[in-house]
Amino acid sequence: MTENEPSGAQKMFGEFAPKLAQLTDDVLFGDLWERPELSPRDRSLMTITALVAGGNSEQLGYHISLGRTNGLTEDEIKEAIIHLAFYTGWPKAITAIMIAKDTFTD
Repeated sequence: MTENEPSGAQKMFGEFAPKLAQLTDDVLFGDLWERPELSPRDRSLMTITALVAGGNSEQLGYHISLGRTNGLTEDEIKEAIIHLAFYTGWPKAITAIMIAKDTFTD
C-alpha cells in the first residue's frame, strides 16, 4: 500500500465514516494488539471480556485457554465474567462461566 492509496478500512467505508475507518484500520489491519505496553495476559483478558460482552461463545473456549497459557487464573477469569454479568446480562455470563469451567476442567 502506498501513502496515497486508501487503507483497507477506507476501501470498505469510504469517506462515510472516517473515524470508524481509522478505528477499523487500527484494530483489524494495524498492530493494536501487539503494543509492547500490553502484556499477553492483559490482551487475553481484554479479548475474553469482549467476547463475553458480545455473546461470542463459540470463540470463548479457545481464548480462555489462551488466557490460561498467558497467565490468567480460573478465579481471575470467573471474577471478570461475574463483573460483566450486570452489563451483559445473566444468560451471557452464565454461558461464559460454564465455558470457563469446562476449559479449566480439561
